[in-house]
Formats: sequence, C-alpha cells, structure tokens
Amino acid sequence: MTAMTSSARPLLNRRLAEFGTTIFAEMSALALRTGSINLGQGFPDTDGPEEVREAAVRALRDGRGNQYPPGPGIPELRTAVAAHQRRRYGLSYDPDTEVLVTAGATEAIAAALLALLEPGDEVIALEPYYDSYAACVAMAGGRRVPVTLRPHEGRFRLDLDELRDAVTDRTRLLLINTPHNPTGTVLTREELTAIAGLAVERDLLVVTDEVYEHLVFDDAEHIPLATFPGMRDRTVTISSSGKTFSFTGWKVGWITAPPELVTAVRSAKQFLTYVSAGPFQYAIAEALALPESYFTGLRDDLRSKRDVLAAGLEEAGLTVHRPSGTYFITADIRPLGETDGITFCRALPERAGVVAIPTSVFYDHHEMGAPFVRFAFCKKQSVLEEAARRLKAAGAR
Repeated sequence: MTAMTSSARPLLNRRLAEFGTTIFAEMSALALRTGSINLGQGFPDTDGPEEVREAAVRALRDGRGNQYPPGPGIPELRTAVAAHQRRRYGLSYDPDTEVLVTAGATEAIAAALLALLEPGDEVIALEPYYDSYAACVAMAGGRRVPVTLRPHEGRFRLDLDELRDAVTDRTRLLLINTPHNPTGTVLTREELTAIAGLAVERDLLVVTDEVYEHLVFDDAEHIPLATFPGMRDRTVTISSSGKTFSFTGWKVGWITAPPELVTAVRSAKQFLTYVSAGPFQYAIAEALALPESYFTGLRDDLRSKRDVLAAGLEEAGLTVHRPSGTYFITADIRPLGETDGITFCRALPERAGVVAIPTSVFYDHHEMGAPFVRFAFCKKQSVLEEAARRLKAAGAR
C-alpha cells in the first residue's frame, strides 16, 4: 500500500527535513554488510558488572518494576542519584523534587529542550555536537547557534571570545557537553568558570550533558557546571548509566535540577515515554553505590584501550588527538592525502575492514569537520589490536 502524498506537503515535518537516517545506522549497517570491526557506534562489546546484571534479574523475579514505575522514577534510584551527586561533587539535591529519571540521556535532552524553548529561541551548542542535539532543538522550534571547538596543541579548545560573541538577545540556553563527544575534550576549570560567568551575566539557562562524567583520563578532571557560583539554580544536569556501567540497552538516565526546572522538564517527559526501564532502575540504583574501585578500574581499562587504538591509528599514518575523556578518539586523515571524512569512512570497511564515523556530520560548519574521523575504543582489547593491525596493513589508504 502506497502512502498518499501531496506535492505541496511532504510527509515529514519540515523541522526535521534536514535529518535523515542517522550516520550511526548507516555505518553500523555497513559494518554488518562487510564483516568489519565496528568502531563507529559507541557501545561496548561486553556487558557491565555481573552484580548489576543480577540486580536486574532479581528485580524482574521479585516483580519490582514489571508494571509502570512512578513517573519521576523509583525512589531508590532518585535517592541513589542524589547521593552520587553529593558524594562526588558536593551537590545537594532533594530526591523527591530535584531528580527525574528518563529513558537515557537522549530523552532527557529532548524533554529539556522541548520544555524550556519557545519557537525562535536560540540555543548555543559546542560544535561538533552529538547529533540528537540538532534534532531536538529543531523539534522545539529553536535555532541552534554553533560555537566550534578547534584543535590546538593536541586537544580541541573552546574559544571563549567566540562563545561570548554568539550570545544575543534571543539566546535562551547554553547546551554544554563535557566530557565532550566526539572530540574527547574535558572542559577545564577556566573554561567552565567563563561559561558560568556568561550564563549568570546574561541570565541564561544551561543544559549540561555529562554522561561521560566517569570516563576521564590522565590529569583531566570532570567538574559539573552546577558547582559554580550562580549555576545550581539555572542548570539542568544530565547523566546516564549506559556509559558508566556498560548497559547501554537499558536506557536509564536522569536529570538533576532545582524543582522549577525539574517540573518543567517532567511536563514534557511525561508525554514522551512517560516511564521506562522499571526493573533496570532498581539495578542502576545498586550500581551507583559500587565501590570506588569499580570506577577506578573502568577508567584504567579504558585508558589502556585508548592508548592501544591511538598507537594503531598513528602507525596507520593518521594524526591522533588523544582524548582526555569519553571513549572516542578523533583522528585527522589529512596526512593520508584525504580531506573528506565521509568518503574516507564509506571506503574504509572495504579497504581495511574497520568502520568509523565521519565527524563532519556533527557540524553545522561541515568544512570544519571534514578531515576528522571518530573511532570508538569501548571494545575488547583484542578487537582494538586487530583493528589496529588491519589499519596498519591497509595503510588506511
């Protein structure tokens, strides 16, 4: 049966007309078709802690969460999130009024932007940005204003003057991501201080995506924006369990914010999924209370994997921007005589049996991201070693 169409009215809402199938779906399908190692989409190839998985099984068997959980999330998880924020960062949140459980960070971002934006509001986002940011701003009727992170001395840096210049009378909200996907940059205290000062000065709301908060390496430190003077009452902080505990399919995320902001976001969220992941919420409540040795071990393991893949990429001839956070490496393909990451990534599976993501799809200024490619290192070390061997053998040519 063929859908009825009108030449004057496309089926897809015009706000979403620029968004087709995500690059992740395209490249993952290419990995399957070619039998390549998929270092494109950012999901681990092993499950997280066995005790967390068993906690979910227990909840299922005990009948906890098999029916609709409470709209804001189960009390146990909200309490665990609040305890985590207090223990880690000295941030005090009331689990009853200042914590909201979501279907992953993606829903949290969507609900926050749908709730807080009016048509025509401007949203400043750090470019390159996770692809759902642009779609969610569009669905809310907002206008995205990118501020580009540029490579400098081994890391992608924020130009604070450019950020300040981007703010206009129409700016409603800053959308900040740190640790930053896809560049792996962790914003410094100096950068965060300037962002906080600008938000307070111009009376801006801030939504911070901090899902990689536990994945920081070397001397980097994750500092939540809500800890800075004047920021707690204007900041919606978003995190999730998927990246920290390697159960990305469970889709358990959360926001912390003052009651007025939580109420606003919940008003939008209740008409998206309403509730989700009932039994898994109980498991993640237990996961957040794991000993510090778990989080230290996670960081050490990922740092080792980062170094394996980085060395392999360098041996294959790429320039590597070694990340301070997340589980992604951005590499520059220009030393190979290549300038278009999309063409490079579409050819790479046939040439080397490896899949990556072209970073330009995360830019409004596509030319700024054209020579960059993102590789995920949240895989078994043996898989990364094999990927490195394939890339070196092919010369990534």
